Amino acid sequence: MKERLRHVQMVLRIVMVFSLVYGMSSLAFFPLIGSITKSEHGAVYPEAAFELENGMGGGVVSITPVSLELEPAISGVPEPAEYSKPQMLLYTSYAVQRGDIISGLAEKFGLNQDTLISVNRITNSRLLQIGQVLQVPNQDGIRYTVQRGDTLASIAERYRTTVGAIQTVNELFPDIVDALQVNTKLFIPGARLDQMNLQEINGDLFIWPLRSYITSSYGYRLDPISGRGRQFHSGIDIGAPMGTPIKAAMSGRVSAVGYSESYGNYVVISHYSGYRSMYGHMSVIRVKSGAFVVTGERIGDVGSTGHSTGPHLHFTIYKDGVTVNPRTLIK
Repeated sequence: MKERLRHVQMVLRIVMVFSLVYGMSSLAFFPLIGSITKSEHGAVYPEAAFELENGMGGGVVSITPVSLELEPAISGVPEPAEYSKPQMLLYTSYAVQRGDIISGLAEKFGLNQDTLISVNRITNSRLLQIGQVLQVPNQDGIRYTVQRGDTLASIAERYRTTVGAIQTVNELFPDIVDALQVNTKLFIPGARLDQMNLQEINGDLFIWPLRSYITSSYGYRLDPISGRGRQFHSGIDIGAPMGTPIKAAMSGRVSAVGYSESYGNYVVISHYSGYRSMYGHMSVIRVKSGAFVVTGERIGDVGSTGHSTGPHLHFTIYKDGVTVNPRTLIK
């Protein structure tokens, strides 16, 4: 009787061990079924990579996690929207090196020229100084000074952005929409400068009225005829053969034509934003007052009329009635 009882107990232990082993092997095996790429019947399942080593019973199974299959970088799914949202404004500093120009620096930092020019309040990009420290933002945009009557909504509409973007970049509280203080400095993300303003700053506003050599620069000089007496030369003199065509340096309306003792036959053209250009010593005037001319249009011929020592063009640029050095504004 005791021997039969021991036999039954032994059988029960064997059954329990077998059941335990079977259960554990099932849990380990069945998850792999859903990882097989293709069954023997042709059914397609999520991809998995099997790498068996040491033969049957000693194999190691390597399974590609399903989460990796959904990564945007792998699957080509667009980045989540939050990755493209406006970001906080941050700056780094850069000291200008020999040979640096605004266009090159903009390309180097992955920004628009407008951004570097506006943020650093550059009025003439040709006058960058070696060692000059520039502030480089982490995103494109321009500085804007709040004017009377401005709201975030009106500013956002003007520069084709959103109120939320301006608030995020400038770290403004959500309730600051209409209560803007006049003269507050804002950074407008993605905004660009007016094209004419950009050309003015980069010195690309005017073209050369004729291609030749400069015989006298802008600034103080001795009287070219007497050789005595220091006087201010309000433009540049460009030497050229008699009769060489003279072109309008920028589009505009002819505001005056005439003759003076100093400049001989002359033409004055009025341009946008307070600019005017004057062309003197002409042998022939080919436009009439009131006519609209386009950049590069022939307006006269080189001569030596008026106070002159030989055939050349006297070329002056005015900004709001004050002369400026043409070399800083010519392409």
